[in-house]
Amino acid sequence: MNVDGEGGEGLKMEEKLVYMCGYLPGALPQRAPILSPVVVRLPSGENAWKDVCGGGCGFAMAISDSGKLITWGSTDDLGQSYVTSGKHGEMPEPFPLPEEAIIAKAAAGWAHCVSATVIGEVYTWGWKECVPSGKVIGDNSTGLNTEKESQMTDQEYSITVSPRSHGLKSSDGRGADETSKRRRVSPARHSAESSSCDETLSAFPCLVALNPGMRIASVAAGGRHTLALSVTDVGQVWGWGYGGEGQLGLGSRIRMVSSPHPVPCIDSSFNKGRSLGLSGGNMGSDNQGFRVPGNYVKAIACGGRHSAVITDAGALLTFGWGLYGQCGKGSTDDELSPTCVSSLLGIKIDGVAAGLWHTICISADGDVYAFGGNQFGQLGTGGDQAETLPRLLDATSLENVNAKAVSCGARHSAVVTEDGKTFCWGWNKYGQLGLGDVIDRNTPSQVAMDGHVARNVACGWWHTLLLAEPPS
Repeated sequence: MNVDGEGGEGLKMEEKLVYMCGYLPGALPQRAPILSPVVVRLPSGENAWKDVCGGGCGFAMAISDSGKLITWGSTDDLGQSYVTSGKHGEMPEPFPLPEEAIIAKAAAGWAHCVSATVIGEVYTWGWKECVPSGKVIGDNSTGLNTEKESQMTDQEYSITVSPRSHGLKSSDGRGADETSKRRRVSPARHSAESSSCDETLSAFPCLVALNPGMRIASVAAGGRHTLALSVTDVGQVWGWGYGGEGQLGLGSRIRMVSSPHPVPCIDSSFNKGRSLGLSGGNMGSDNQGFRVPGNYVKAIACGGRHSAVITDAGALLTFGWGLYGQCGKGSTDDELSPTCVSSLLGIKIDGVAAGLWHTICISADGDVYAFGGNQFGQLGTGGDQAETLPRLLDATSLENVNAKAVSCGARHSAVVTEDGKTFCWGWNKYGQLGLGDVIDRNTPSQVAMDGHVARNVACGWWHTLLLAEPPS
């Protein structure tokens, strides 16, 4: 539900505005959706906006120029605001992170949040199973006065992988591969991903325990899993959380990883013994010797149960749940390890975002490609048929424009172009497309920006945020 990108850096901070459309129950007393983009109030004490981060189910997030994570929505304690991932105010306010935490990047899944600071530390909170071992910041009485070690003791979360381990075993000693039977998520599980949930929450932030000296540059959050991109070991991806469909890229269906574990996207140590200096990633199970273009990962994205990464050479790798073709490999099989989307080889991919069941990516030339589930038109192809291979969007509305930023909500998509236009498509029940109505769209439609130009976009499950500035 997020994409790693520049977020309009280099613009004059005082000129930036954040616009929002869609639905945030706790922030809208009348429980009415916002059908067209409206300006979000900057909190008192903050001078300007820096970036937008989307948000999860019922809450939104953005970053101020002082590095505060600003959140709003989902304040109801009676279950009326769905899952809250910690309480967020009705009006935008800094989330209670430690004073010294200056946020550089942030992301949210269905009901957990993760943020990376300018010094490479990571804080996360929300669903208990999404929060790895580390120091919990705060307590029930004061919010931010204590630090305590967090340990997962429940049987449900007992499968643990240390940051340096390589043997994936469950707590009862069985190999993770014993659970490798393909699982199609039941209608009940589908419902759980689009309605309220009674999972245990960790409302207070946890400072993630990282390897000594490790610094994280960016983060991505999926339904119940998290990816982080290291700046210390340039381009190394780390993951934790739920991995039952392969969304952690560890080569198995391990259900729970409760501490950061390296994801072998491009890793020479993964191929020791292979000839020709082949890289760690591969094209697919039938072509284990394929060399992944590039030397490191430069961008990461998480969907509901799948993940995507981009290498410095512009190769797109995907892994995880494949039931709707969201891995782009031409099938509906799950991908347990990062593998190249072979049909895009030769096209340099610059950005990628992932929704609940779909994936959208943009090329260096500004073209938009889509694949996966398409029940609400979220692929933008003009129909509702799923696509198991990337499809170039040739909509009239995208002619002569170059896409520069991309984001996906649960079932909608958005891009911002080089010249500051915004296009949205897909599910629009809550006005999240910003088009003034609640009619779904199956082709990209331009959003009116009231005299401003967009520089970045970030979609939540039921809403969309835009970072904008006056035209130059």
